Amino acid sequence: MTKRDFIHLHDWSAAETAALLAEAAALKAKQRAGIPHALLPGKTLAMVFEKPSLRTRVTFEAGMTQLGGHAIYLAPWDIRLGERETVADGARNLSRWVHGIVARTFKHQVLLELAEHASVPVINGLTDLLHPCQILAALFTIQEKRGDLAGCRVAFIGDGNNVANSWCAGAAKTGVHLTITCPRGYEPDPSIVHQAREDAKGTGARIQVIHDPAAAARGADVLYTDVWTSMGQEEERAKRLKVFQPFQVNRELVELARPDVLVMHCLPAHRGEEITDEVIEGPHSVIFEEAENRLHVQKALLVTLLTGRP
Repeated sequence: MTKRDFIHLHDWSAAETAALLAEAAALKAKQRAGIPHALLPGKTLAMVFEKPSLRTRVTFEAGMTQLGGHAIYLAPWDIRLGERETVADGARNLSRWVHGIVARTFKHQVLLELAEHASVPVINGLTDLLHPCQILAALFTIQEKRGDLAGCRVAFIGDGNNVANSWCAGAAKTGVHLTITCPRGYEPDPSIVHQAREDAKGTGARIQVIHDPAAAARGADVLYTDVWTSMGQEEERAKRLKVFQPFQVNRELVELARPDVLVMHCLPAHRGEEITDEVIEGPHSVIFEEAENRLHVQKALLVTLLTGRP
């Protein structure tokens, strides 16, 4: 079986991305119907985490259990990649014992090195550059609620961070029209934006970056936000709270969007900062449905990668 990694949605074709979403829908339907789907009996997943996690850890661990496999959680103090031993040596060791690795790292380069030296599939559970599993869940949630992703207007409001970067790639693969709005100096990675615009030529997606949240929200089908201060940026918190205040997703911003707009957030949320309680708990919010769907899309990823499905 040829090894395949899931590092960046750019590396997966539009057809492959659609197949992952279809597999997620099938697996979710089986789980809801109580139909057993132990598709990975005897398979073991190593979970290498340098950062804290609720959704990523629980959904991958629960997903492996539901698929008939087993997950081993390796906390930062258990493995310390690049400290106790090289990343390459850690990858070679893990590859002898498990069938796949999901890694949540600070530096994206650590994940790339892990994937380079591992002989088993490596899944990006989050790095400072990208968070592709989250965008798979977001796309799946929108597809459930709206049907067709192509032409859907998504406004990402806030920091041009790893989630915004992965939104560029995900939109490009699915025909979503994405507008990222952020303060000047906080734009997504320009090379990823350029790459996404090239990919978008095949799907008709539009990717733009602006600095006016009202313009982005006006007529949007989806309003998406994330925390203003990510893990590792705590020393910037006071400055960011001031700079990002005009980019809060609140009732006034929601009212600029379509009447049936979906409000989404990758969580955890800093209520009262990037989004208000009123909006999180309001009728447009599908935030917790999106969180649930992390489980289903990641199960689809695991089945695809660990069985060698095309």
